[in-house]
Amino acid sequence: MVVGDFAQEVDTLVVGSGPGGYVAAIRAAQLGQKVTIVEKGSLGGVCLNVGCIPSKALIQAGHRAHLAKSSEDIGIRAENVAIDFEKVQEWKGSVVKKLTGGVEGLLKGNKVEIIRGEAYFSGEDTVKIMDEKSSSTYKFKHCIIATGSSPIEIPNFKYTDRVINSTGALALKEVPKKLVVIGGGYIGIELTGAYSNLGSEVVVLEGTKQILPGFEKQMAKLVERKLKKNGVTFHTEAMAKGVEETDNGVKVTAEIKGEEKVIEADYVLVTVGRKPNTEEIGLEGIGVEMDDRGYIKVDKQGRTSVKNIFAIGDIVPGPALAHKASYEAKVAAEAISGEPSEVDYLAIPAVCFSEPELATVGYNEAQAKEAGYDVKVAKFPFAANGRALSLNDADGFMKLVTRKEDGLVIGGQIAGPNASDMIAEIGLAIEAGMTAEDIALTIHAHPTLGEITMEAAEVALGTPIHTL
Repeated sequence: MVVGDFAQEVDTLVVGSGPGGYVAAIRAAQLGQKVTIVEKGSLGGVCLNVGCIPSKALIQAGHRAHLAKSSEDIGIRAENVAIDFEKVQEWKGSVVKKLTGGVEGLLKGNKVEIIRGEAYFSGEDTVKIMDEKSSSTYKFKHCIIATGSSPIEIPNFKYTDRVINSTGALALKEVPKKLVVIGGGYIGIELTGAYSNLGSEVVVLEGTKQILPGFEKQMAKLVERKLKKNGVTFHTEAMAKGVEETDNGVKVTAEIKGEEKVIEADYVLVTVGRKPNTEEIGLEGIGVEMDDRGYIKVDKQGRTSVKNIFAIGDIVPGPALAHKASYEAKVAAEAISGEPSEVDYLAIPAVCFSEPELATVGYNEAQAKEAGYDVKVAKFPFAANGRALSLNDADGFMKLVTRKEDGLVIGGQIAGPNASDMIAEIGLAIEAGMTAEDIALTIHAHPTLGEITMEAAEVALGTPIHTL
């Protein structure tokens, strides 16, 4: 420690204010801890500022535009539909501003001290917090690291004004006439859907045999089919080789199933994954163990190899999901307070806000069999649901995975409108140890998409009413 640099003492220090960090700070404060949170960027982290929230706003804007231009089949015809993209971006920004302002209000309301700056660990219980003007040392009893992740930059595709990542895609000042998307995972497919609905011609390059490799093939194919109807071109088993920038666009060279092709576009969007933000914050120097990919090793309470330091969210192994980070945040905060909380990831859902939406929780059929379960998979189509038909959006299905011996619900998959909301009921059923009979005996309102869950449960019981 530099002579004269007196350390300020805090009880619990949280580094990062995304869905992991701010939730950890609030829960720790609720449990009586004196909490300080440090953030180098904007409160709310990637999710609220340049991720989950603004992307969903853009997706909604695209969906509205697409409906305005394509509802003639139900007798609604709109002519000369215009998109004021500057106004779209203003509205998206207003949504972000409301939520980030809400986070600040919640932190202050829970008496959490907010410090702006970048943290560097100088010891097992000390950090230096630096801003543009000064550096201060803080000594903590406990620390929760929640520094999140960043987009991966691939060779030969250095980010510029025309070679963009998801953050750049959400900040465009124009709707591209043509867009190349490298990576057919959930981020790439969500933004593909948004911009194709806004009028872009989109070409997707995916290295594997299918888009959305984290979802079942049948679900991914449904999304691919719908996006193709909207003019999207897909190239699977494609490898992006390089990019040349022109005066007003890009030329992307790709090897597609052994053949080299050049694709011209206004922009190229790289969405090949994210990396944990664990570099250059001093973790190696204090003995925090990490794996070869930079993820911090933690126990079931989020505790690192340095016992008073915890880590949560995108910087620990597992899917990079905001709700996973928030869940781990509560566990870590409670562990610091001496509670016996531990993580249990079985019922954590994953959602893709594609068209149609995809959602999964618990085991799918292949995973259940691999885990040794003898299962029954019940499937019910959206096309047999009155609400889906009245929405003019009946593509999709629900699968309910139950244990054959007793009907215990152990998983579910949904492809269809509002899948992101519907998956919660299956997650609750898994957490509560419910059976297909429990769901089938629960009266669901009619006409609703929620009835599909009841109908799938009846299929599992062998007593379906609205399907053969």
